[in-house]
Amino acid sequence: MVSRAERGPVADWFWTIDRFFLAAFILLMGIGFMLSFAASPPIAERLGLDSFHFVKRHALFLPPSLVVMVGISFLSPRQVRRTAIILLVISVAMMALALFFGQEVKGSRRWLSLAGISVQPSEFMKPAFVVVCAWLFAEHARQPEIPGNLLSILLFGIVGALLVAQPDLGQTILTTVVWGGMFFMAGMPWLWIIVLASVAMGGFFAAYSILPHVAGRIDRFLTGEGDTFQVDTAREAIIRGDWFGRGPGEGIMKRVIPDSHTDFIFSVAAEEFGIVFCMVVVVVFAFVVLRGLNHAFRERNDFNRFAVAGLVLQIGIQSMINIGVNLELLPAKGMTLPLISYGGSSMVAICVTAGFILALTRHRPEKRAVERSLFRSGVGVPAE
Repeated sequence: MVSRAERGPVADWFWTIDRFFLAAFILLMGIGFMLSFAASPPIAERLGLDSFHFVKRHALFLPPSLVVMVGISFLSPRQVRRTAIILLVISVAMMALALFFGQEVKGSRRWLSLAGISVQPSEFMKPAFVVVCAWLFAEHARQPEIPGNLLSILLFGIVGALLVAQPDLGQTILTTVVWGGMFFMAGMPWLWIIVLASVAMGGFFAAYSILPHVAGRIDRFLTGEGDTFQVDTAREAIIRGDWFGRGPGEGIMKRVIPDSHTDFIFSVAAEEFGIVFCMVVVVVFAFVVLRGLNHAFRERNDFNRFAVAGLVLQIGIQSMINIGVNLELLPAKGMTLPLISYGGSSMVAICVTAGFILALTRHRPEKRAVERSLFRSGVGVPAE
């Protein structure tokens, strides 16, 4: 145990970190590792690999992901912003390179091979994009003559164009909703709301009209006709699990569910551990989102408020999309369940997001006292 009397980076971190956030993130990582034993062996056997191939790889990514999360949580808000800018520049450049030199998987170019390791740059773009846009919104709120809102719109246009070019409609929708939520928090005028909502709806109908796989998934969701094997088997797994599941290792549908270790791991959890267990997982995600929004509501620093709200919205909406697809409430879309699904890029990137949240929600009493003084005197609180 670290004493309160001690002084140093580790002692300061221990006494200022939000332990509830930290515990929730570690709990989700532990659940993901446990579920990898249930969900990944059938996929490995289907591919002719060792039964625990994906379990071992999942375990391999856990320590560096944890180090990334804890390491980033030591940063100050100013260091978080600078880290996010560097990460955004690198990830956007890699997304552009992936369009020309990336590996084509299921008709999309989202991956780059670096030293034999496949990396999905868009996963790392998401938390960096949120933090940078939060900074731009905060600067505009502090000094209206700074075109922060306009710059964020231009940045969103660049990121959105790269995602559509891959194509990756799911990540495009996720990024759009999170960015729109932050813009709304920043005081978006109603005219902008109408214009941007119209553009978003136009983009959706354009994707439906131009991209056959998008139209096919939406049509199958609305009519129930065509190849609905994925969602049908996922639904069957949930039904078979009932309230308390069939028991660890006793699932049957996981042997036929495509991508049971990634996009449909929630269905595997339902079959083996039951609906009650799945409700616990949902509660943990809801706790992360609500705690983050509560912190953002109480935060006086605009940058911290926008960034924390955007980051927890990103985790919450991504988990909602994944679970919604598993429950057949949304059209089929390949999107991982944060910190639970298998995937090196996804896990490390979500730990970057978690690290940013932990860093921005640390309790800094001296800084809070200065902010309260500035707020009461009518002076805006500058972003660090």
